[in-house]
Amino acid sequence: MDPILALVAEWWWIAPAGAGAGTLGWIGLRRRGPNQRRLELDAARLDVRTAADEVTRSRAQVKVARAELLRAQAEKSASRAPAGAVAEARRRVQQAERHARAAVADLRARRAGVNAARATMPGSRAAAERLPLARLMAEHDALTARWMEYETDPLKAIGFPAMTDARWPPMDLFLREHQQASWLRPPSRDARISAADYSAYRDAVRRATHAFDAAERSARSEARGGAPGGARPEAIEADRADWGEVAQDLLDNAQRAIARSTELWNRMRRDRDDRGDETPRK
Repeated sequence: MDPILALVAEWWWIAPAGAGAGTLGWIGLRRRGPNQRRLELDAARLDVRTAADEVTRSRAQVKVARAELLRAQAEKSASRAPAGAVAEARRRVQQAERHARAAVADLRARRAGVNAARATMPGSRAAAERLPLARLMAEHDALTARWMEYETDPLKAIGFPAMTDARWPPMDLFLREHQQASWLRPPSRDARISAADYSAYRDAVRRATHAFDAAERSARSEARGGAPGGARPEAIEADRADWGEVAQDLLDNAQRAIARSTELWNRMRRDRDDRGDETPRK
């Protein structure tokens, strides 16, 4: 097994399902429900309904903003409007119109997503790994493996130190998005979840992926320019003799992280049991 993927499987705080991999309970052993093949399609249809509702709301907001503009213009004519009231009302109309146009574009994209989900829906005898939830969890694991390369590879740690710095804004954003995805991750690929839960998990994984991509681009750009986000290639070569020490530091950091993570995981499990809610929400 790839050592990075093996590490992913062991660290619950990166991929929570890993913590229960050796102790799969009745949830993981349940027979896949009949909706498993349709999860992506059902989620896409839910997205369309949500987007359509947003279009309706945004168009209503445009009407309200235009009415406010007319009122401000009338008050200005009667010399009752404060200075800048008309300009501010006009700005709100323009903002509402932009939001409405964006909502319409999003609705069109969501409708295209329904067609794509329908075309790629696995057959009734599809292997488990081809089902939507399994594919999504594999995508999540692949993202985690990319992140762990920066935490465990001495060359990358030296070349792109910002990618291991939780205080660096791009990584701070990624870590927060990844944590949300981990919260929403089902206990196993066979778990029965609703289309809404699947959609929330899918969107969280996508946001985390986009955040990581952005952080990686920024770190690599800084490395090429010699900025604090990364070291120049010649500096990497000069530090090769210190890789053993760096690798030991990384291992120590990983062990401390696992200890902290395990404690936090147990606390979260207790909190969720007390609430009777196994799927935390924003």
